[in-house]
Amino acid sequence: MMEAHLSKDERIELRVSSKDKRIFKRAQKLSGDKSFSSFIVRIVKKHAEEIVSKNDRIIATEKDRQVFFDAVFGNSKPNQNLVEAAKKYKSKTS
Repeated sequence: MMEAHLSKDERIELRVSSKDKRIFKRAQKLSGDKSFSSFIVRIVKKHAEEIVSKNDRIIATEKDRQVFFDAVFGNSKPNQNLVEAAKKYKSKTS
């Protein structure tokens, strides 16, 4: 796995309630993660990637919607290639 070779030189500090820490520690032990830090990083990273992925899909969908409506309802004129293709099609179907 490529991530194992990455330098881990950044640090995140956070404060949590003792109740939260207990549940996190219990989940870490149940998950089989060897360290508390690796458990936290794995879980947070997984959820962060899901959030980013969902956001990227929404943005792509929004862009696609805009492209579609611009193509259908926009005032753009066909380029020369499209005009020639239409003429060629019409000549074959007539």
